[in-house]
Amino acid sequence: MNESLVVNDSSAAGDPIPWMEVDSLDQHNSSLELSTAPLEFPVNPWDIMLCMSGTVIACENAIVVAIIFYTPTLRTPMFVLIGSLATADLLAGMGLILNFVFQYVISSETISLITVGFLVASFTASISSLLAITVDRYFSLYNALTYFSDKTLQYVHLMLIVTWGVSLLLGLLPVLGWNCLHEPASCSIVRPLTRSNVMLLATSFFAIFVLMLTLYFKICKIVCRHAHQIALQQHFFATSHYVATKKGVSTLAIILGTFGASWLPFAIYCLVGEKEYPSVYTYATLLPATYNSMINPIIYAYRNAEIQRSIYMLLCGCFQANGSYRSRSPSEV
Repeated sequence: MNESLVVNDSSAAGDPIPWMEVDSLDQHNSSLELSTAPLEFPVNPWDIMLCMSGTVIACENAIVVAIIFYTPTLRTPMFVLIGSLATADLLAGMGLILNFVFQYVISSETISLITVGFLVASFTASISSLLAITVDRYFSLYNALTYFSDKTLQYVHLMLIVTWGVSLLLGLLPVLGWNCLHEPASCSIVRPLTRSNVMLLATSFFAIFVLMLTLYFKICKIVCRHAHQIALQQHFFATSHYVATKKGVSTLAIILGTFGASWLPFAIYCLVGEKEYPSVYTYATLLPATYNSMINPIIYAYRNAEIQRSIYMLLCGCFQANGSYRSRSPSEV
């Protein structure tokens, strides 16, 4: 029985058991009964919902990645970061699908560790990309005059290197030995991750969330200062720019709200949950966390006018290399 993304349950005197074994242990008193019962292939409904969520996530973000990759005009720092976010969410969706397949088809501890590490790296890259986008939007307002420069693109590339480097490192930790396969007592609510590993991931999430809230607060202060200046100048173009900036801040507030609502329950449960707790608690907090990767392309990509135009041209089969339209700043997205 594969152990990838295995949730611990209290049915076996404190020992962790795989998701797909929970129902069978509840229905049969011993393995002797299984030998006389008809052959069954139990599938946990929670696993099905996670797999369905992963399928939707993969499809949504694959379109975004393809659009950004094949559209030459979408090469600004803002779209580079959105592409990074979509790539991370695409990998997370594929990881959920692979976890379902490997859990019910292949039984291997090695594949289990690789799958868990893949999911940890993907979701970490997704959350870190959200932080990078928040930083980019802050600098687009704080240094509006120098934002569209080669130096900004260099900073974006540096943020991407750090984002994916840290994510890859955290994903490799379970594979390199930081797991509980040989020490069941150290298991967390998600096997084979140890409790200390899960607490590290949860603490990192809270640090990123607080940093995003801080940057959002500073963005609001900048917008308020701009509003005061606009009220004094009464300039039409400035007013139009402020409306676009206010729209961007509202979008950022929506993203922060959905981000917190999606990940906070699971992050909190990672800190307070024990491996003996019923697995349904882990499922009930983990599933909403995956919805954040489902919502990200809707908020960041599909609401963007340039991506909408690219999708329309793709559906019409009339991609043109000479598309000349202005690349908007992050505050307008």
